Amino acid sequence: MGHYFAPASILLPHTQVDLEKWACVACDQFTSQPEYWASAARLVGDAPSTLNLILPELYLEQPGVETRIARIHQSMNEYLEEVLTRKVEGFIYLERTQMDGSIRCGLVGAIDLEAYSYAPGATPPIRPSENTVVSRIPPRLAVRRGAPLETPHVMMLVDDPQDALLGPLTRSKSHLTQVYDTPLMLEGGHLTGWAVEDPALMGQVLQTLDALGSQESFDAKYPQAAGSQPLTMAVGDGNHSLATAKAYWEELKATLTPEEQENHPARYCLAEVVNVHSPALAMEPIHRVVFGTDCAALLNQWQAYAKAHGVTLKVGLPGEQTLTMVSGQEEIILRLDNPEHPLAVGSLETFLEDLLAHSPELTVDYIHGIQAVRDLAKENAVGFLLPDFEKSDLFKGVVLGGVLPRKTFSMGHAQEKRYYMECRRI
Repeated sequence: MGHYFAPASILLPHTQVDLEKWACVACDQFTSQPEYWASAARLVGDAPSTLNLILPELYLEQPGVETRIARIHQSMNEYLEEVLTRKVEGFIYLERTQMDGSIRCGLVGAIDLEAYSYAPGATPPIRPSENTVVSRIPPRLAVRRGAPLETPHVMMLVDDPQDALLGPLTRSKSHLTQVYDTPLMLEGGHLTGWAVEDPALMGQVLQTLDALGSQESFDAKYPQAAGSQPLTMAVGDGNHSLATAKAYWEELKATLTPEEQENHPARYCLAEVVNVHSPALAMEPIHRVVFGTDCAALLNQWQAYAKAHGVTLKVGLPGEQTLTMVSGQEEIILRLDNPEHPLAVGSLETFLEDLLAHSPELTVDYIHGIQAVRDLAKENAVGFLLPDFEKSDLFKGVVLGGVLPRKTFSMGHAQEKRYYMECRRI
């Protein structure tokens, strides 16, 4: 195809299918809430649904997983014959109305897996934003092996402050053919999509992506990394889903001739691209609470660690990086100068990893919400409140730090994650 993100043959269910029952939330959500998936199953009943095409992570470690996978493959074959009768040759521009009424715009197309790697230290045009846990791939690989189609929940991010990629599609949607318009089950909001099949419009999309991923654009945004391999897209959600598609492609590629490898459908993975600067894309920092210690002891340990690593850690005025330490009524602003990591969360996480390695009696939890941290950080516990996560920090962290530290940010509520709608033969 010649592009990192390309048009695809996108399959959709026929017009008689109830799309509210068809689309379900990403499989990696509600992993501790079996009642959510039970509610989804009751709602769907015998109707065609992507719920029958996925393996919720809740069930990954449970008995009978092989039976579930066989049933998924059977449903895929049935749906290819009887349900997925509509096809879009190109992209799908979509608008997702979220719980608060905000609208998140996206573009569905195909990622070239040859332009992506989750190997540590690799710098391809498409990269994960967080560490990939390789042990999480095999059970997902079992689903993809032998699957005739895919319906991934991968969400890719582009650093597009001028909204050059999606803005023109938003403005021209009245001239496009609408292919779906439906509420989403179980408080998922609303989803509307339009086919982008006009060659001129598709060409404009590809040209804009080429410009966003150019060396010139990259060097201007990240002067500290000028001259290194440009980053075109970062994985925002569905990191392990995309890694599984890559692992399967590498497995399959070894059995193909060079000619077959060029355009084999499994070389690509369906994904939605979203602008990281979208006002509807909420990114909140994930804070930390350390149990089994107090502020004074923890501050002394971090200052000793910082000194040994050439980092200046002081109490008081904001510095190059700033975060807040809380315990009970105590609140201390910490400043770091000459930090090891481009983001404050990375500086903290590096220290905590070392601390836990030498102090097994301590534990750390990752907490959403400032008040929740304050409630937990009372007797014998210390909270770290991280600064607001600037959206430009995501790309900056990946470019300068390789990948972001684990549990850096949360992207929206569980119900606002990507819902499965589009499918593609692999």
